Amino acid sequence: MSINPSERLKKLPPYLFAEIDRLKRQLIAQGRDVIDLGVGDPDLPTPPFIIEALNEAAQKPENHRYALDQGMPELRCAIAAWYEERFGVRLDPEREVLPLIGSKEGIGHIPLALVNPGDVVLVPDPGYPVYKSATWFAGGEPYLLPLLEENNFLVDFNSIDESALERAKLLFLNYPNNPTAATAGKDFFTTTVKMAREYGFVVCHDAAYTEIAFDGFSPSSFLEVDGAKEVGIEFHSLSKTFNMTGWRIGFACGNAKVLELLGKIKSNLDSGIFQAIQRAGIKALSSGREEAGKNSKIYEGRRDLLVDGLNSLGWKVSKPKATFYVWAPVPPGYTSQELATRLLKEANLVVTPGNGFGPNGEGYFRMSLTLNDQRIEEALKRIKQLHSR
Repeated sequence: MSINPSERLKKLPPYLFAEIDRLKRQLIAQGRDVIDLGVGDPDLPTPPFIIEALNEAAQKPENHRYALDQGMPELRCAIAAWYEERFGVRLDPEREVLPLIGSKEGIGHIPLALVNPGDVVLVPDPGYPVYKSATWFAGGEPYLLPLLEENNFLVDFNSIDESALERAKLLFLNYPNNPTAATAGKDFFTTTVKMAREYGFVVCHDAAYTEIAFDGFSPSSFLEVDGAKEVGIEFHSLSKTFNMTGWRIGFACGNAKVLELLGKIKSNLDSGIFQAIQRAGIKALSSGREEAGKNSKIYEGRRDLLVDGLNSLGWKVSKPKATFYVWAPVPPGYTSQELATRLLKEANLVVTPGNGFGPNGEGYFRMSLTLNDQRIEEALKRIKQLHSR
């Protein structure tokens, strides 16, 4: 029997990070010492007090039953309390907070709640690949928004075609940004709200990296600006903030109607987050601010080590103010894929070529700070050896 993929699957390129992982494992199987600066998965351990909360909750039989689709009331209240403490934004835990099985899950499902076939979704480019794939799954048409260095990698709303704005149902934003590490201020978010009101699209702001910031910088929430809750929602994740990528817990907050629609999609597709993990999430949100600050200090040191090392070789790399990524220009004479391939084959280094994040990522590559100082120093040593050939 012949089994063929659906048309929606045929539209998808190979998932960027899965392909990188496949190549890495292939090299490791050959006995190579591979240094992976590609995928953004924290190497720092989940704090012990969070693990202890999970262990305690996992001992209780009542936590082993189906979870509520909308999350435990205690978790929603903990999210609202964290949000008010961190951003000064008040949320109704009943209507304006929705726990997720990781923010990726919510991002992947939100177009199913809002987008009809043929509708336009405004997608940053370069950007997290799920924005485009989720749009395709819903039958929507991605309209790419170039993130250019001359605009500080911010969306230029004035450059968007009028017809695309009029057909748009959804806008994805992501600041601090993956992959460029760019940050956005309240003025930018205020303009975003104005555009959303004028053209009637919903804003979905992916804020997974707000808690990883350097040099005293504190990223803003989209929901801090007037009118934001009227036009959109914000996604957050415990993955990067508390080193819990494998735990799969995040949340969306903001516009109650949008969250209600997303909740309807979820109620038909999942049965909620394991309640013991929800209990651990409550502990993380209520007691983890100091731990998140320690993480940022560690990443800041790694950022300085990596960027200073690259610049000592004559590379022109800026220091990011947030995220655990470095977005670097490709040296002359290479495409992003050619550079990544050479580093992989000749230096056993994995970096992510910028074109994997979209056509406007060409000319750059992304390096992650999720390795310790010794491995970063070894990576710099290998780059230096390659550079001198």
